[in-house]
Amino acid sequence: MDSFLFGLGILVLSGLAAWVLRRESIGLAGAVLGSGISLAAPIATLAGGKSCSVCLPWHVPYGSFSLAIDPLSAFFLLPILVVAALAAIYGCEYLEPYRAKKPLGAVWFSYNVLVASMALVVTAKNGVLFLTAWETMALASFFLVVFEHEREEVRKAGWSYLVASHLGTAFLLLMFLYLGRQAGSLDFDRFAAVGPRAASLLFLLAVVGFGTKAGFFPLHVWLPEAHPAAPSHVSALMSGVMIKTGIYGLLRIYVAIGPGPAWWGGLLIGIGVLSGVLGVLFALAQHDLKRLLAYHSVENIGIIAIGLGLGMLGRSLGAPVLTALGFAGALLHVLNHALFKSLLFLSAGAVAHGTGTREIDRLGGLIKRMPWTAFGFLIGAAAICGLPPFNGFVSEFLIFLGAYRGTAGFGPHVAAPCLIAIAGLALIGGLAVACFTKAFGIVFLGEPRSRHGNHAHEAGWAMRLPMLALAAGCAAIGLGSPWLVRFLGPAVGSLTAGQGWEELAATAGPLLCITLVATGLVAAAIFLASLRLWLLCGRTKDKAGTWDCGYARPSARMQYTASSFAKPLTELFSTLLRTRTRSSPPSGLYPESAALSTTTPDLASEGLFGPGYEAIQGLLAKLRWTQHGRLQLYVLQIAVTLLVLLIWKLR
Repeated sequence: MDSFLFGLGILVLSGLAAWVLRRESIGLAGAVLGSGISLAAPIATLAGGKSCSVCLPWHVPYGSFSLAIDPLSAFFLLPILVVAALAAIYGCEYLEPYRAKKPLGAVWFSYNVLVASMALVVTAKNGVLFLTAWETMALASFFLVVFEHEREEVRKAGWSYLVASHLGTAFLLLMFLYLGRQAGSLDFDRFAAVGPRAASLLFLLAVVGFGTKAGFFPLHVWLPEAHPAAPSHVSALMSGVMIKTGIYGLLRIYVAIGPGPAWWGGLLIGIGVLSGVLGVLFALAQHDLKRLLAYHSVENIGIIAIGLGLGMLGRSLGAPVLTALGFAGALLHVLNHALFKSLLFLSAGAVAHGTGTREIDRLGGLIKRMPWTAFGFLIGAAAICGLPPFNGFVSEFLIFLGAYRGTAGFGPHVAAPCLIAIAGLALIGGLAVACFTKAFGIVFLGEPRSRHGNHAHEAGWAMRLPMLALAAGCAAIGLGSPWLVRFLGPAVGSLTAGQGWEELAATAGPLLCITLVATGLVAAAIFLASLRLWLLCGRTKDKAGTWDCGYARPSARMQYTASSFAKPLTELFSTLLRTRTRSSPPSGLYPESAALSTTTPDLASEGLFGPGYEAIQGLLAKLRWTQHGRLQLYVLQIAVTLLVLLIWKLR
């Protein structure tokens, strides 16, 4: 535990020094060193299965500076610290163009504080300390989101994120107040004293409060705004690990108050299917590369929620196989998503860094100019689509397997939600493949569609190495999955009360078969490609345009656009997407121009939160007369309010 606290101290102090001294190199070194030192404690906990804790003096009402690293905390700390260190290395080169425009010391201070606060969130064992770290995490990430605050869309994104964060915190505050009143303490180890009815209310508050941070639909509205606005290494950190603190908080409350009724699991399965399907559908309709990836975070949070729902359903009904496989799949997907989503955001940042744009329809042919970035994006795309032998397949396989077992071994009250989970996962997987086929094909294949693609350049090694490390992690977990499932034992055991270990260990056999077949296919493809290169070595190779229906002068405008590629699917789901089309069709015998553009507004933002925000804004506008600027009247209002409260209390 000492190494963990020492590492957090390095993070905060180095960030402060970088801000005060305006030396971003100090912040970078502190981020990498502090994360690396702090990583020793969770690794030791997962390896030995033993928890470590510390309680320091902290004179705050109802609060105690109590920290503990148990297997569940250690499992979430692992991706937080690993991704933080890699993203910091990437950010050193990524922020280079901004160095002449603005001081970067404050950026590294916010970054290091964000990493330290996330680590405190997943180790805090007291409600006051948890909320303090939670709010620090929200504010630090807000300052990173508005890094380019001179742009109006960035300021809007920052405002949306700040409002959403505090709305979620309001529900968490209510949850902890109610917990404290029921249990008589805000220490997590005292929360088991609550009754079943109170537990259900607390669970609902947790779903809303933590679900806002995680990105459950329809509470996700901040996510597709904030992630594209932030610098790409910050987007990787936020999407890869920060939103998982919402998943951690939900699980921590679940462990603290104990297993509940079966409808808890059914609720999460429903939320997961809704988030997964709508997240990937809205991703399919996007034109901004980072916005597309942000919606895929909603999709993958939905997959995690499905796994959690299956685990909670199995725990409440005494089904160890469903419990173990559901929780194991969800936890492993937390780790897997941290790796491949961070890889995809870093690759998207390299594209923006090398071309100057994130608009998919302005790109094309980048595989020739940015081969390393194309390779990283391809690995991340295959992993996020759940294709073997990469890591995304393993976690989704465990969730699928748990759902199939649930349909076969139990009654219809279990089979129905399991069938919904299977259908939802299958639809999500198919749409994800279509979406990333579009993204990779339009961005990296074909020919450049604008000057941005023509003048693209590859990222430097400081940006490439983190991408290669994350790609290696995606492949390593996928290839080593038959042996790595045992690594999940301690964390899953904290959620299942030690049940279902045999069922989890039994998945090693099927995973080994699938991994060997997939690895063989990949190896055969690599062999054939290498053989082709060897046969062509030393021979003259002619280059020509692809067949174009007899047209002799092809241009980049003849290629598929992102809209045209996705049109069959977006039209199929047009009732949900409500895509708006603006077109200027060709006219006359010799048309000189034509144009087509599509916009897909967010369903929840435009249909739910937008009208509510406008109604509140209109109501507050009517109260503007109270802002008269007279100090004596303000003092009178305060005095009258205090008098009314005193009378009400003494009544």
